[in-house]
Amino acid sequence: MADHQTSNRVSVIGHKHPDTDSICSAIAYAWLKNKIGDGSTNYLPRRAGELNRETEFVLKYFDIPLPELREDARPQIKDAEYRIVPGVDEELSLKDAWNMMISDEIDTLCVTDKEDNFKGIITLKDIGQTYMTYDDISVSVLAAAHTRYRNLVKTLEGELVVGEPAAEVPPGKIVIGSSPEMMEDVVSEGDIVLVSNRYETQSFAVDCGAGCIVVCCGAKLSRAIIRRAEENGCAIISSPLDTYPAARQISMAAPVRYNMVSDNILKFTLDTPVEEVRKVMASVRHRYFPVMNHEGKYCGVISRRNILNPHRKQLILVDHNEKTQAISGLDEAVILEIIDHHRLGALETGEPVYIRSMPVGCTSTILYRIFREENVTPPREIAGLMLSAILSDTLMFRSATCTALDREAAEALAPIAGVEIASYAEQMFRAGEDLSGRTPEEIAFSDLKEFRFGALSVAAAQSLFMTEGVFAEAEKILTPYLDEARKKAGTKMLFYMLTFTPEQRTRLLCCGPGAREVAEAAFPGQTGADGVVELPGVVSRKKQLIPPLRSAVSALESAGELSP
Repeated sequence: MADHQTSNRVSVIGHKHPDTDSICSAIAYAWLKNKIGDGSTNYLPRRAGELNRETEFVLKYFDIPLPELREDARPQIKDAEYRIVPGVDEELSLKDAWNMMISDEIDTLCVTDKEDNFKGIITLKDIGQTYMTYDDISVSVLAAAHTRYRNLVKTLEGELVVGEPAAEVPPGKIVIGSSPEMMEDVVSEGDIVLVSNRYETQSFAVDCGAGCIVVCCGAKLSRAIIRRAEENGCAIISSPLDTYPAARQISMAAPVRYNMVSDNILKFTLDTPVEEVRKVMASVRHRYFPVMNHEGKYCGVISRRNILNPHRKQLILVDHNEKTQAISGLDEAVILEIIDHHRLGALETGEPVYIRSMPVGCTSTILYRIFREENVTPPREIAGLMLSAILSDTLMFRSATCTALDREAAEALAPIAGVEIASYAEQMFRAGEDLSGRTPEEIAFSDLKEFRFGALSVAAAQSLFMTEGVFAEAEKILTPYLDEARKKAGTKMLFYMLTFTPEQRTRLLCCGPGAREVAEAAFPGQTGADGVVELPGVVSRKKQLIPPLRSAVSALESAGELSP
């Protein structure tokens, strides 16, 4: 038995509702950190939501596995030093279970099968109650528990002289045999009889039809008794124990499955937040609770002591720096670095943080510069991911956010990735605009970000299209669903950018109380019927949409025309 030791792991993760830059930058930066690190820390790429189809295309094109999903940064059981206690077989005797608990200083054992499927628990209290309850040795606990002779032999520290170890004890009671005269009205067929070295007592027990005789004190057995026992189907166990201790311990040969608790057991998984575990433990008097792994298999136990000081998750944030866009529980994590190309939001950290922020069109452009600074050339697949992120975020250099540094990075990465920029970008964008089989919710949340404009919570989403037909179809699907999407996002307003990439124009759908007024103030004279705003030349959410909206909200609030 040992305590689970949490390794030094750091998750590199992007924002909720991730886009291609968020996913690709997380994978690329985790790769670089592992490449230049000393091996003591394992950097793991993670995602904070489901992928859109563009990103799915990119990962498949460069044969990159899907990063593991992480939606909560709160400490979980896997971040605590829970106890790795092997599961015990249900046929283990109560005595052996007791000895294991005393030796390992634990009062609970978990019963499992050979595949580590959880079956129940047995505690010191359960065994103690059994021992006291069966103090009267005339009970038939061993038969009721379908105890096997191997358990009986081990518990009595003896030897099976006659009988099969795997056979079950007979359906009788437990009797102490003193003399034939006193046993005559006590011993019945199938009983287990504890006898001494007296030949007459042994013989009488066998002749009475006893199912098993336990010869105590290490007494020798005559060949005649052994032969008669074999003829009568009576098992014989030779034990070095005196009759009294043998009588006291014999009921402890029962298997743990007879006494284990298997119903309504509180169990946790490795992903259960420690906060939830604390609440449960505060209302239940158990000391140890079973823990299941990701496959639902038993892997250990956890107690109150184990969750006193769990390890806080360590994170590197890429492509975002605002709490509203990050995974839940960020306050309970340790943020080590932030690599981003957006405006700095109101994100507080408990410790100093390394921040790399540049006014470029893509986070992967920043990563490209870090690769160069570290004198590391990315392999084909990592170069491909970074190139894809740049092409996606800059709309293949059409976006207002695109800089000369973005173009320089993309042109340097393309030959390493083995692709031609224009043809590859067209494949990627067409994969992203595919609406077949997608629900309104999937389309609405494929690239949605939440922003705080003072006290006002606003969501802004964007989809890119290469063909006019798909562009129109998306609007038809989204329009009736937008208000439900806004409510699910938990924001007062939602602005959805339908961007037609070839013509570099956007149709902005507005939803929520005051959304149309904000759009009219942000883009005077461009608001049409039903709150739709036609925005020629606008393709960037970060640079061309959010700043005008933020200014409009501020102006309307100052004029008293808008409430949070």
